[in-house]
Amino acid sequence: MNSKLSLRVRNSGLLPLKFFKDVPDGNLFIAEAGRQVPFDIKRVYFINNLANQKAVRGHHAHRKLEQAIFCISGSFTLHLDDGRTKQRVLLNDPSCGIRLGPMLWHTMSSFSYDCVILVLASDYFEEADYIRSHAEFVAAVTAADGAAGR
Repeated sequence: MNSKLSLRVRNSGLLPLKFFKDVPDGNLFIAEAGRQVPFDIKRVYFINNLANQKAVRGHHAHRKLEQAIFCISGSFTLHLDDGRTKQRVLLNDPSCGIRLGPMLWHTMSSFSYDCVILVLASDYFEEADYIRSHAEFVAAVTAADGAAGR
């Protein structure tokens, strides 16, 4: 990931990890709740074996859930949409992830063969928290912006 990257979408942020290089014995990356990860971690999941390079995953936003997403091997493109601004980010550096806050539409694509994605989540799985229609997501953002006087 480009070290000069800045995120333009709302409800997001860069999450640099503690990193220790121990040549020749490997690298150690540390993510701690309340430190590098700005929330308590209640769920951890990972995605691998992304052999279909044309696959597109995600296609949703969350009403309340926060997540931290890391590419711990290989690379992929993360597409972010906050309802007003869209941004694409290449994730290919295990030492820095992206915060996916509430009301942030995201998809993932362009997976390298060796891609492994790690996600830390602020809560347990709850289907009702998902917004799976982009039109419903945009309507919810527009309504929230209107209520906030934006």
